[in-house]
Amino acid sequence: MNKPLLAALSAVATIGLGATPALAAPHSPAPQTTAPHSAKAAAVAVDFAGTVSLSNCSGSVIRFPGSADTDPALVLTNGHCLETGMPSAGQVITGQSSSRTFGLLNSAGTKIATLRANQVVYSTMTDTDVTIYRTTTTYAAIKSSYGISPLTVQDTHPVAGTAIKVVSGYWKRIYSCNIDGFVYRLKEGDWTFKDSVRYTSACNTIGGTSGSPVIDATTGKVVAVNNTGNEDGERCTVNNPCEVDASGNVTVRQGINYAQETYNIPACFTTGNKLNLSAAGCTLPKP
Repeated sequence: MNKPLLAALSAVATIGLGATPALAAPHSPAPQTTAPHSAKAAAVAVDFAGTVSLSNCSGSVIRFPGSADTDPALVLTNGHCLETGMPSAGQVITGQSSSRTFGLLNSAGTKIATLRANQVVYSTMTDTDVTIYRTTTTYAAIKSSYGISPLTVQDTHPVAGTAIKVVSGYWKRIYSCNIDGFVYRLKEGDWTFKDSVRYTSACNTIGGTSGSPVIDATTGKVVAVNNTGNEDGERCTVNNPCEVDASGNVTVRQGINYAQETYNIPACFTTGNKLNLSAAGCTLPKP
């Protein structure tokens, strides 16, 4: 899991004797340049506007197709970035109080404001790896004060071959590659993720990129959230996820990184950006 070393060590103390959190390799990022671009030009300009930096991860301000400008703004990151410790396998957290802060970035990657959460709306590492925070402000207020619009979460399944950009607010770095394909089951330590996105090798994400939005380079919409990669070639261990197909065959791809799809999240939110896990079409794991 792409989490900085020091943050992960801190999480060990928080969790105690439970499952050991992922420890990303303690290496520094390359200079702030993007990975090699696809020969096909993107239809939209993808930059840092709307992304956020967390104390130990990356994230983004998101909205759904049905969200209103007056709704409370939401922030998306990984389940394993939760400040109270990584959710255990099978655990789903909803409605948990939070006062976490996020550094809001502009298009150049400069912090222009601090947003604050008042609730962990949803967090899990079961089937997927997401945390969604509710902030104390609205999309309209953020737009009015800082000129920043949220990123829209696509509500349809991503497509293999799509050109994507992984935008890390933590490192102020953008990775460019393509969706290589989808993984039936991605197993990492105690956790199993379903229908994960596998990147082509150009997206060599590192610790601190956890929670970065994965953006369709043509539409500008969020199609997944970056979360992990196989660092050492080990089989199904923390920091070394393995792919498991429908027949149970295991494949290890050292150096390849992954994300969790987000298209199934919008169906679980109703008017006012309120979570409703009983809503028609909502397939997110329930408590």
